[in-house]
Amino acid sequence: MPSATTTKIDISQVKDVIDAAIEKSQIQLRELNRQIWSNPELAYKEHHAHDTICNFLESQGFQVTRHAFGLETAFEARSSSGDGSEAGPLINFNAEYDALPDIGHACGHNLIATSSITAFLALSAALKKFGVPGRTQLLGTPAEENGGGKAVLIENGAYKGVDISLMGHGGPSLMGDGIAGTLFNARKQIHVEFTGKNAHAGGNPWDGINALDALVAAYNNVAVLRQQILPEERIHCAFLDTPKVANVIPSFTKGYWQVRSPTLKGLNSLAARVRNCIEAAALATGCQVKLKEDSLYKDIKLNDTLCQHYQKNMGLYDRTIMKKLDKVMTASSDIGNVSYVVPTLHSAFTIRAPEGSSPHHPSFAAAAGTDAAHEEALIVGKGLALTGWDIVADVGLLKQAREQWKHEIESDN
Repeated sequence: MPSATTTKIDISQVKDVIDAAIEKSQIQLRELNRQIWSNPELAYKEHHAHDTICNFLESQGFQVTRHAFGLETAFEARSSSGDGSEAGPLINFNAEYDALPDIGHACGHNLIATSSITAFLALSAALKKFGVPGRTQLLGTPAEENGGGKAVLIENGAYKGVDISLMGHGGPSLMGDGIAGTLFNARKQIHVEFTGKNAHAGGNPWDGINALDALVAAYNNVAVLRQQILPEERIHCAFLDTPKVANVIPSFTKGYWQVRSPTLKGLNSLAARVRNCIEAAALATGCQVKLKEDSLYKDIKLNDTLCQHYQKNMGLYDRTIMKKLDKVMTASSDIGNVSYVVPTLHSAFTIRAPEGSSPHHPSFAAAAGTDAAHEEALIVGKGLALTGWDIVADVGLLKQAREQWKHEIESDN
């Protein structure tokens, strides 16, 4: 139920405060976005982005913990309502800022950072203005592309006490103005090492045990398996260590597979089949095989309450948002891990990229650096802030979101 105080505050008043707060910081926010986009950094090496964001937040008067929760390029900033108390729900926003090798911010993480920082500034300003009990947390979450930074942050206690987690991700214009709730595949990596025996490839190859044959056989086994998997499932591979000469039977090779499926249960089943393919290659060639699984990205648990209110609030900025997309997007994200811990919103918003453009392509990296994309990220940040406000202002909504989240988690067990 809304409190007696919040029932007197119209959402248009909150919107006015949010708009004014972001208008005041718009020049600095554009430069912050440009700095991240112009200096792409890979997983766990996002030092420039980390320092740039922390410097900005400190200049705005926020207390920032740098190198937070055991990660060199993670940070945490917090604020609370005007009386400075620790009362009320804690609303989390996630800032991503890692890039992709060779193609920079082709997934638009500069925009994710911008929208989450905007949301944090905006909701913090509203809570202080109206003195409503509530708290905000902005987490700098490194290594979404490769490394599962959020999974590590969960293990290290970064989301302890969080009531709601919110963020938005840019995408191509094929989805209209955006989608409040998007489904993602669960994903894990299987690292593989094959060990055989060296021999002269021309003189006595029969004395060798060929680790390259094992790696190629495993690749082909998995390629055949692809014919027998669900349309939404994905398996892909990279060879990491292979022979550099042809006249030696190689004794060592190394590669890894990424395995994706719409549910955690489905992922575990598919990963077991992939392991069988790899182990069969070792058996066929006589090699020893070592397997290691890591970087588990869970599927995302959609929350109807959060989707509904984000959809409503984006409408205040003349954006028509689809409430949720039932089709699984076959990409994966460590925000799925967060959705297993707290009720979570991972919305998608449109940036006007060239026709045929998609994330993880250089054309999308170029689009992510434009003024138009930046302006959209600001609007998304405001929509996220208003969604956070709804939860803070109405404890009944928070209870509803929690119950829906609990039901989704328990339905898997």
